[in-house]
Amino acid sequence: MDAYPTGAGTRNTALGDFLRSRRARISPERAGLAPRPTARRVPGLRREEIAQLAGVSVDYYVRLERGHHVNASGTVLAALARALCLTDDERDHLFALARPGRPAARPPAPQRVRPAVHRLLETMTDVPAVVVGRRTDVLAANRLARALYTDFDALPQRQRNMARFIFLDEAARTLYDDWSGVARTSVAALRLYAGKHPHDSRLGELVGELSARDDDFRAWWDDHDIRRRTYGVKHFHHPVVGELTLQYEALAVTGDPDQILGVYTAEPATASERALRRLAEWAEATGPPAGPSDFHT
Repeated sequence: MDAYPTGAGTRNTALGDFLRSRRARISPERAGLAPRPTARRVPGLRREEIAQLAGVSVDYYVRLERGHHVNASGTVLAALARALCLTDDERDHLFALARPGRPAARPPAPQRVRPAVHRLLETMTDVPAVVVGRRTDVLAANRLARALYTDFDALPQRQRNMARFIFLDEAARTLYDDWSGVARTSVAALRLYAGKHPHDSRLGELVGELSARDDDFRAWWDDHDIRRRTYGVKHFHHPVVGELTLQYEALAVTGDPDQILGVYTAEPATASERALRRLAEWAEATGPPAGPSDFHT
């Protein structure tokens, strides 16, 4: 995993890597620069072009990109975000990387799902629902979610993680119709988390394991893409009920900003709704036990 700064004078390599990755992806035309007649020697923009667009000296920008701690102001960071045409999420990520907090005096308390949220999951018998926490750890899942994905209850606690399931469980590669798209989104979500929690040692362990065991993860982690989970559509090919097209919503869990409740629904009167109903019947007859699992990590 990347090195992160721990104090003044330490190189902020995560910030430099992110700036380089975004600079390489923006063309002069998109940045509003006139094309030059000479052949370009680098992909994307040159350092001096970013410096010009952001209104800073080339030396200052070079020091930023090399990871030297220069205490960039909010005005400078906002100018860099504009020059690099960052999305809102990428802009927030840039600010988080440029201003990393110090390591906590003690590890954060284990995440737990509140009893009321567990009761909410118990009432959701017709739709898969899962609570995902730090590092995409699976904190709770109702029976239908475990029937859709995997029986997280049967896994050792430290393996109850959505990114680990996506990359290391062979069943995931056939479960998702667009495995690579889902996998890249998972990596981008971990990158976003890393910007907010640069000193999470367990994230380092997870990234190290996935990088060592999966070439795709290692390549996509180096891309420095970031993405926030919000909503969308996922297409599944389930071994029991076949094709499923489900809409998902990622809902914040009040009281813990690092917990997300993911709920999957099917369009009414569709083949997917009927398949989801069959999956619920299969889960009740032979699948995981009723009630949401009770994990903490």
